[in-house]
Amino acid sequence: MNIHARIANARRDFLHKLSHRIVQDFDYIAVGNVNAAGLARTSMAKSVLDAGWSSFRTMLAYKAIAHGAWYEEVDERFTTQVCSSCGTMPPERPKGIADLGIRQWVCSRCGAVHDRDVNAALNILARSGHRSPAEGIPSL
Repeated sequence: MNIHARIANARRDFLHKLSHRIVQDFDYIAVGNVNAAGLARTSMAKSVLDAGWSSFRTMLAYKAIAHGAWYEEVDERFTTQVCSSCGTMPPERPKGIADLGIRQWVCSRCGAVHDRDVNAALNILARSGHRSPAEGIPSL
């Protein structure tokens, strides 16, 4: 077996195991509707294709249905930039590809300190119509 096939099998195995664990642990799964095909045409193409985002979403969707969990894709635009506490998009927020290295920011309107990934997750959850969970994603 060549090295590329081994890597592909290892990635597929990891994605299957992770999606199975997520579906077993949660009865509601909301994910951002990442346009992997669109990102694959940018300078981030190799990272996007290596991550297997589309495959992972597909696995989550069919495993959630089979397991009786609720799976929903939510518009993820600006989820890292909108303050999950007050709902505004302050001018000091991290923007664009140039600011991807900024992992934490402070909302100038309400003073909330945000981890970029947690903020996006809270915004995706809010856009799905659900409130912040008691466990899992902490509120800031």
